[in-house]
Amino acid sequence: MSFQNHNERREAAEAAKKAMLEKFKQKAQAPVDPDVAAKRAAEAKAREEKRIAAEQRRRERVELEKLQRRIAAEEKAKAEAEAARIAAEEAERKRREAEEAAEILAFEQKVRRDLRYAARKARQAGKR
Repeated sequence: MSFQNHNERREAAEAAKKAMLEKFKQKAQAPVDPDVAAKRAAEAKAREEKRIAAEQRRRERVELEKLQRRIAAEEKAKAEAEAARIAAEEAERKRREAEEAAEILAFEQKVRRDLRYAARKARQAGKR
């Protein structure tokens, strides 16, 4: 097939489209057997019921996953709160130990100073 110009190509394309449309219309107008139609309707209904059941299962699975994520998040939050509480208690215990150690050190230094002072006084009293 060789076309001379654009118009001929356009007309040939339109003719081909019309021919396909006519072929489709002829198929659509063919009488449908009631048994076949009933069978197709039953199959379509079965497919739809199966799709609805699958959708329901999917929704249930999604809800279950949401619930599991929520429970996991709550457990994680509880664990983090417990860890923070334990860390705070440990920090408080260390702070108290550091305060006690500082008090003990100050007391020991004071006792050593007092002992040195008493020894010096004793030496000075012995020289007189």
